Amino acid sequence: MTDVEAPAPRPRPLWRVEDVAEYLAVPIKTLYKWRLERHGPPCARIGKHLRYVPEEVVAWVESRKQAAS
Repeated sequence: MTDVEAPAPRPRPLWRVEDVAEYLAVPIKTLYKWRLERHGPPCARIGKHLRYVPEEVVAWVESRKQAAS
């Protein structure tokens, strides 16, 4: 019997500002403005770059739909 380790799970890819802007169909500038006003989708600063967790962006969109109802 050999000890074969399962490969480590790959981290999920994060979205760039360009990806989120395309998904939401808004200009990139709007995402930066929302971030400054603290009411856009949650993001993290990685070095000098903003990154978004795709599931969190989708959840933010869903919460906006519920708030509009």
